[in-house]
Amino acid sequence: MPRTLSVGDPFDDLASVLALREPDTRIRLAGAARARVRASRAVIERAIASGATVYGVNTGFGKLANVSIPREQTERLQRNLILSHATGVGELLPVPTARLAFGLRIHNLARGYSGVRPELLDAAIALYNAGLTPAIPSQGSVGASGDLAPLAHMALPLLGEGEVLDDAGRRLSGRRALEVAGIAPVRLTAKEGLALINGTQVMTAIGLMAFAHAELLSKAADIACATTIEALRASARPFRKGVHEVRPHRGQERTAANVRRLLVGSEILRSHAHCGKVQDAYSMRCAPQVHGAAKDALAFAREVLRVEADAVTDNPLVFPDGEVVSAGNFHGQPVSQAMDFLAIGVATLANISERRIENLVNPDISGLPPFLAHEPGLESGFMIPQVVAAALASENKSLAHPASVDTIPTSANREDHVSMGVTAARHAAMVVDNTSRVLAIELLTACQGLDVGEPLRPGKGVAAAHAVVRRRVAPLRGDRILAPDIAAIDAMLRDGTLVGAVERAVGKLHA
Repeated sequence: MPRTLSVGDPFDDLASVLALREPDTRIRLAGAARARVRASRAVIERAIASGATVYGVNTGFGKLANVSIPREQTERLQRNLILSHATGVGELLPVPTARLAFGLRIHNLARGYSGVRPELLDAAIALYNAGLTPAIPSQGSVGASGDLAPLAHMALPLLGEGEVLDDAGRRLSGRRALEVAGIAPVRLTAKEGLALINGTQVMTAIGLMAFAHAELLSKAADIACATTIEALRASARPFRKGVHEVRPHRGQERTAANVRRLLVGSEILRSHAHCGKVQDAYSMRCAPQVHGAAKDALAFAREVLRVEADAVTDNPLVFPDGEVVSAGNFHGQPVSQAMDFLAIGVATLANISERRIENLVNPDISGLPPFLAHEPGLESGFMIPQVVAAALASENKSLAHPASVDTIPTSANREDHVSMGVTAARHAAMVVDNTSRVLAIELLTACQGLDVGEPLRPGKGVAAAHAVVRRRVAPLRGDRILAPDIAAIDAMLRDGTLVGAVERAVGKLHA
């Protein structure tokens, strides 16, 4: 069912922000937003009338800020800015990510600190509501002075230039998109070109998409771990509440609580309660500490993204009292660092999951058939999925190298410190994708371990996970192509099917 969101006032929560990515979401200006936008525009008009020199209004940009631009060249200046900055390269952002970025940029301008005309916002909103999303290359931003190149591509269709994507991913020219939406090409006036491209909305959108997936994976990692504990007849004692009360990191306590809930009612745990095994491998025994640290990283990223989604990141800022201030809200360092932290936290989930997979397939550790094959030797079973998990976990280690500590001067050294925020967000998204596949492999392997073990009932949450996996993927009863199985479970992790099924059985899990 279509949903309409108001932009210009702060969002209620992160779920409302993420709704901007949905194809059936429509937006409108919040009640007081239009008045704020008009007041902000009036400041710019008064500055022009007074003959004052204002950066980005009647000056060049960056190193060329000391070049005065005659009033009659204002429109050309703003159009030239968009055209010259549309230099992005690489694959296009996926439609949901680009749509989210577009919605965030409209929201940012609607806050009323950018000096744009309401007519510009109306055109952007009409394009968004027509389900037409600017085609935005994913590379080319250093994350300061705004995400200049990608945001310039976002602005092009409003001028009748560039390209858009419809909900099916089909390309249309910018001019054709305006015809479909019933919009005339926008003629940019003073400050408007700069206002369209000065911001952090591309890095924020990529970061929000990665975060939403990672939050599901935080729960999925606990589910996968609990399933492996059952398959390997490992101990639940390291998850006892008291253990974590004496080291009360929030994420650690939440992970332990999740695993305890997932294991409630387990016949498997009762069957080996008094066995001679003293300690399990760290990948199970220390899961609360490792998964918990990842949860804490996600909590930090959530707060940064929540603030950034509502933040005004334009330059110069136009205040209601008439002051126009050149400052640095476009600098992406907060988002860049948060994305690096998210990447590091999620990469550890892949690292520890891969080690649990090794425990499952290694007969010297597991007590299960080698590689969980029915006829080991003749069959390889889950031998190579563990290799794939190792490859993905190792790739994450390179991707998790912090991008936010890098900087390179641009614009003839005027912009001498940059954030690499889009790079950090893109790398975080890749780490999340890789980790999703590693966890999919662990779930497949652990479910196979349950199937080849004694026929005892696992905990309620583990049983729900096993059931939903088996509805999509049959047990391995002889070698077959496993790539489609991994893809199927990965899809269930991305769309929330697996986590949702488990939560219906045991209640809400902590992210």
